[in-house]
Amino acid sequence: MSVPRVSIGVPVHNGDRYIAETFDSLLAQTFDDFELIISDNASTDSTEEICRSYARRDERVRYFRNATNLGVASNYRCVLQSSSGEYFRWANCDDLFAPESLARCAEVLDRDPSVVLTYPKTKLIDARGEIIGEYEDRLHLVSPRASQRFVQVCERLGLVHVYYGLVRASVLRKTRLIRRFPGGDIPLVAELALYGKFWEIPEVLFYRRFHAGALSSYTEAQRQECFDPKRRGRPSLRTWKTLLAHVGSVWRAPVGAREKLALSVFLTKSAIWSRSALADEVSTAMRQPRGRMWRL
Repeated sequence: MSVPRVSIGVPVHNGDRYIAETFDSLLAQTFDDFELIISDNASTDSTEEICRSYARRDERVRYFRNATNLGVASNYRCVLQSSSGEYFRWANCDDLFAPESLARCAEVLDRDPSVVLTYPKTKLIDARGEIIGEYEDRLHLVSPRASQRFVQVCERLGLVHVYYGLVRASVLRKTRLIRRFPGGDIPLVAELALYGKFWEIPEVLFYRRFHAGALSSYTEAQRQECFDPKRRGRPSLRTWKTLLAHVGSVWRAPVGAREKLALSVFLTKSAIWSRSALADEVSTAMRQPRGRMWRL
């Protein structure tokens, strides 16, 4: 079997309510030179049965099942590690993609090597698939300066829809990928901006689903457990970890000293602006039982 141009990774845990609809939208893509990799995080519902049925039906589908729940972050890493395509896309088990989505994104990356990530416009849908709104990502980032692109991500990023765009796999593997804390996809998106441009396709080709069982409906503590089950009951320290992840990304990035200085100044200012949140997180951590605090 030849190596596919594109890999689509679907990490899932107990996603039987919507996953067949998601698979149908992905397998109906007009661009068909892709593999669909499913990593099942030890689901206890009928997810396994549904996934295996699609794998039997379509040779592009590969199904893997983890013996235990590794958490969101590790499962997202699993699908990338199992991929072989030149371009890569993550797909949630409850979102939908228009048939032209993959083709339009691949066209951009084929045309312009300076673009590392391309994504379409988004509409928001509810549990029944009804449209409930539109969302402007404002992340069409074409500045030749990495520092400007990075700052724009930090200032504009809200709902992280661009995370489900199409990315150059070779660049993605140079990053630290998704981190193991709530919002761990944010440092990854910012880090990608240090490697190249983001291109927004001016068509609605992605449908983000909001429903009662979505991760977006969880509390911070629930999200932390989902991202990394080993950290159940511990504070997420989201602000601190995001800031430190950004610092690491900047110093690893293939940019010159002047750019790194500009980015360091920006992150210093960001730390000052976030000082209340940083202090609150330290205070929360200090109130943890001593043994747990030292394992933060």
